Amino acid sequence: MLRALAVDDELPSLEELLYLLHTDPRIGSAEGAGDATEALRRINRALESGPDGPDAIDVVFLDIQMPGLDGLETARLLTGLAEPPLVVFVTAHEGFAVHAFDLKAVDYVLKPVRRERLAEAVRRAAQLRRTAQPIPVHEPDPDHIPVELGGVTRFVPVEDITHVEAQGDYARLHTAHGSHLVRIPLSTLEERWRARGFLRIHRSHLVALRHIDELRFGAGTVSVLVGSVELQVSRRHTRELRDLLMRRTSGR
Repeated sequence: MLRALAVDDELPSLEELLYLLHTDPRIGSAEGAGDATEALRRINRALESGPDGPDAIDVVFLDIQMPGLDGLETARLLTGLAEPPLVVFVTAHEGFAVHAFDLKAVDYVLKPVRRERLAEAVRRAAQLRRTAQPIPVHEPDPDHIPVELGGVTRFVPVEDITHVEAQGDYARLHTAHGSHLVRIPLSTLEERWRARGFLRIHRSHLVALRHIDELRFGAGTVSVLVGSVELQVSRRHTRELRDLLMRRTSGR
């Protein structure tokens, strides 16, 4: 059962949308907000409640053209959340579809809203919510880390990870074949993998020493080359990195 929030500055449109949502058996609850500010306050309350709390929201049905903060800007803010709700745009204008799907919208429903078309959007949201599996915070195998790929959990060997990039409460793992986003803070991976040869070189980067190809010194700057990627080293981490690399090359 989805918990929905409908956002529209036009009261008749909002009431009609809420009516249609309440008639869909997959919608457990539906609330309305008259503008983006009210919607963001409600979403903030949902975040404080947690994904299983009484105020949680699974999907936001969002109008685009609203005074003040518009729907696209609101959706862009939501993408910065650690666990954003799904977004379905409901609008009278076709011209924003490309921007909407760039923001990973579940669907784009045109007004006047038809019951059948809204039902399809709800179906898509319900399917995504049902198949979304939380990424485990703790590894069942210290040599592998679970990652989510298209609804399937795969296990990436830690030795294949070249470097890790902080992205809020998440971390992006980089390998020679691509990258994976996991719901683990960089600080947790730093502590967990330090004994495996990973070193924090910047507040945003953790690097596997064995994958460093070059240590570069510039005019007051230090960086490392990992494959084709150059990463900056902060001043506070430079000495430790240099000493560790020297020990590795000397075999000590």
